[in-house]
Amino acid sequence: MNPLTNMKNVLKLSEHELQHGGKKSWHDMYKDSAWIFVAGFPYTLTEGDLVCVFSQYGEVVNINLIRDSKTGKSKGFCFLCYEDQRSTVLAVDNLNGIKILDRTLRVDHVADYKPPKENEKMDEETLRLYMEGCAPKPQLQHIKTEKKDSKSYRR
Repeated sequence: MNPLTNMKNVLKLSEHELQHGGKKSWHDMYKDSAWIFVAGFPYTLTEGDLVCVFSQYGEVVNINLIRDSKTGKSKGFCFLCYEDQRSTVLAVDNLNGIKILDRTLRVDHVADYKPPKENEKMDEETLRLYMEGCAPKPQLQHIKTEKKDSKSYRR
């Protein structure tokens, strides 16, 4: 299917949902994935540019900008992962069909993202980023509970 036709169909689905309501959304079939597919952006945009655009709907934790294996130039599409799956719904609804530098973006859900296969040319750091993402790891603080002396509450 033509990408522009697909984009228009997604917009029609969202519009139909708004007009007719309903308890189930077409987004629900992607509730287990925080990945989105983004295509149609200018080849000059970098990972940082894309993170700036898409971070307005949630924290981006991983991005896989597809590049030509020989030249290293962008192919104009990427896969992007949010920290929270609900951000994908906002991004698909609000960014699908917008224009960036005279190019129309196509933004859609990804049901089952598969990270790129290991490549001999990739260094360890690049492989780690592909597998784990770039988000900071949550720091859990252990809170000690101590018995408080009743005298400490006096003024």
